[in-house]
Amino acid sequence: MRRSALAAVAAIGAATLLMAGCSKADDSKSDNGTKAAGANAATKDVVNASTHKGGTVTYELSDVPDSFDPGNTYYAYMYNFSRLYARPLMTFEPAAGSKGNTLVPDLAASKGVSSDGGKTWTYKLRSGLKYQDGTAITSKDVKYAVERSNFARDVLSLGPNYFQQFLVGGKDYKGPYKDKSAEGLKSIATPDDTTIVFHLNTAFQEFDYLVAAPQTAPVPQAKDTGVDYVKNIVSSGSYQFSSYEDGKSATLVRNKNWDPKTDPLRKQYPDKIVVNLKVNADTIDKDVLAGNAIDMGGTGVQAATQAQLLTSADKKAGTDNTFGGRLVYMAINTKVAPFNNVACRKAVEYAIDKVSVQTAEGGPIRGEIATTVLPPDITGYEKADQYATTGNKGDVAKAKAQLKACGKTSISTNLSARSDRPQEISAATAIINSLKAVGINASLKQYPSGKYFTDYAGVPKFTEQQNIGLIMMQWGADWPSGYGFEQQILNGAAIGASGNTNLSQYDNKTVNELLSKAIGTEDVSTRNSMYAQIDKQTMSDAALVPLTYFKVLLARPANYSNLVSTAAFSGQYDYLNIGTTK
Repeated sequence: MRRSALAAVAAIGAATLLMAGCSKADDSKSDNGTKAAGANAATKDVVNASTHKGGTVTYELSDVPDSFDPGNTYYAYMYNFSRLYARPLMTFEPAAGSKGNTLVPDLAASKGVSSDGGKTWTYKLRSGLKYQDGTAITSKDVKYAVERSNFARDVLSLGPNYFQQFLVGGKDYKGPYKDKSAEGLKSIATPDDTTIVFHLNTAFQEFDYLVAAPQTAPVPQAKDTGVDYVKNIVSSGSYQFSSYEDGKSATLVRNKNWDPKTDPLRKQYPDKIVVNLKVNADTIDKDVLAGNAIDMGGTGVQAATQAQLLTSADKKAGTDNTFGGRLVYMAINTKVAPFNNVACRKAVEYAIDKVSVQTAEGGPIRGEIATTVLPPDITGYEKADQYATTGNKGDVAKAKAQLKACGKTSISTNLSARSDRPQEISAATAIINSLKAVGINASLKQYPSGKYFTDYAGVPKFTEQQNIGLIMMQWGADWPSGYGFEQQILNGAAIGASGNTNLSQYDNKTVNELLSKAIGTEDVSTRNSMYAQIDKQTMSDAALVPLTYFKVLLARPANYSNLVSTAAFSGQYDYLNIGTTK
């Protein structure tokens, strides 16, 4: 989800930041008759900048999030939204486009101080930090948050496990629910209430990005109830939960114990924030166009809505279309026969007509044809195409030759996709048609996005039992470097029993070693060349099929203020300071 150099914003007033980026309205109008700022305006500046306070901001989602628990989530939109009530050590500046990739301190007073060649990182917390109940936030709460989110995978399995992999003793620590000692994991030290020190088993040159994850947002141990913590989250941010109905809705109100003196980023504009879940995707589009809601998932408008917006200059003026460091791809499950044979995987690579997939997703405005693991806007990208076909439309002869090489004339398998994502279903259907032409018969299996990783595609045992050899996926970098993109989908150490994101179950020794070596390398150009090597090796092994470099097409709700499309969260609007003009 991220990138760029660290920049302090403590000295920049919020009004100055917002007004400096205020975009000028043109003569175009949105559905509700208000002037639109122009196509892609929010990718360049803050649209409808305002310091007005009051009203309700409504978010709508077509399914349910994996979790509102900041220590148990891995969707980009939840990394974005959770900052309203959960402050990580570092975060990203609320700014347009690539400027939004700028790392800034959040709970921490400044960026991390590195020592021991990048193996030790120290952070000092801001003074005067409080939870919603008025109790003090301490470094021990940050330590506990990391322990519960990374080391209790049998309880909280949904987030990434970077800390488990890289902290000294991480592989042996059983987590705070089993470890009843007061000391906890020794490699996270808290010498006083405002200092936290991380001791790593290897150099990690991008550690400031890692602590921008919601897993470092503080959790008071006395209030933690494990998987049920989601029902009573204790806020460290500008808003707190006033109600939560699992699978239905959530309501947040102002946190009265949030102090703007401790927080140069948040502005607490609306009185209330409402999240409505399991809303029909077409209904979300209508509500957004009426200016009454934000598409929380941030994946963009549906096909029918897209056609309406792009055929009208006035309506197009209220949209934002941008890359966001994302790849739409299909994982090939290397543990499900016959895809444990690389030749069978290469048959899939050659078989797919990527133009038909692109068309199913909404055409070039929703993504360019992809041929690499890394998108062009992620450092380490190098242009390549190991399975080139004429016009990107697939090559039946080459696909059949690879089938023959793996001893097959036909294959029967299953292809999984998320049931509440119409464009993903359409893309999967296009793939099935391509595969059929070469003798690969794939049946579509649909699962809800809220449980896609916990119960279905992200459970290796389930995919193996159900003969799911092909898995639809869309991935945005945890931060915008090759490592932030590749680690959790290509490293064998990232494979988990549940909540798994290495859907290919790809475990290549060369790739694993290159990832480990790259993150400890200080020289940026050397590091980036290693990320490119990893990309090439993965494609040589045909572990996944890149489909499109995703572009989001967002409709801009006219009644909402401070809208800015940020590269930090895959082109979504930055949710930190959105207000309403109503």
